[in-house]
Amino acid sequence: MLDTTMFLTVLTGVMIAGLLGYLFYLQRKANTGEKENKRSSNTLQLQAYERLTLLVDRITIPNLISRSSHEGLSAYDMQMILTKSIRDEFDYNITQQIYVTPETWNAVKNLKEKNLLIINQITSALPTGASGFDLNRALLEFLMSDSKANLSELVSEALSYEAKKLL
Repeated sequence: MLDTTMFLTVLTGVMIAGLLGYLFYLQRKANTGEKENKRSSNTLQLQAYERLTLLVDRITIPNLISRSSHEGLSAYDMQMILTKSIRDEFDYNITQQIYVTPETWNAVKNLKEKNLLIINQITSALPTGASGFDLNRALLEFLMSDSKANLSELVSEALSYEAKKLL
C-alpha cells in the first residue's frame, strides 16, 4: 500500500514537472516567434524606407530632367514626360505606405504634389512655342532661386531619421 501511494506521488510529481517543462518550452518558442516576427517586420519597414528614399531621389526635378531630357520637344511635351514620370514612380511605390508612418507617407505624397505643381506652373508661365529646353532651364532656375522649392532634401532627411529609429 505504501508503495502504491509513493508511486502515485512520484508519478504526479513527474507529470507536473513535465507539464511545467512543456509550458516553459511553449512560452520560449512563442517569444522566439515574436522576436522573429518583429525582426521580419523591421526588415520590411527598412526596405520601404529604402524604396521611398529612392523614389524621392528619382522624382526630384533636376534628376527627372537629366533622365528625361530629349532634344526637339516642346515645353508641353516635356511637361507631359516629367509629370508622367513622377506619377509612374509614385504609383509604382504606393504600396510602401503600409510600412511607414502616416507622417512620412504624407511627406512623400506632398513632395510629389509640389513637384507636379511647380512643373505645371512654370510651364504655364512660358510663352507659347517654348521648347522643352526652355522649360527645363526655367525649372532649374526656379529651384536655384527659391530655397523652399527643394522639399526633397527635407523629405529625404525625414525618411533617414525614421529608418534610423528602426535600427
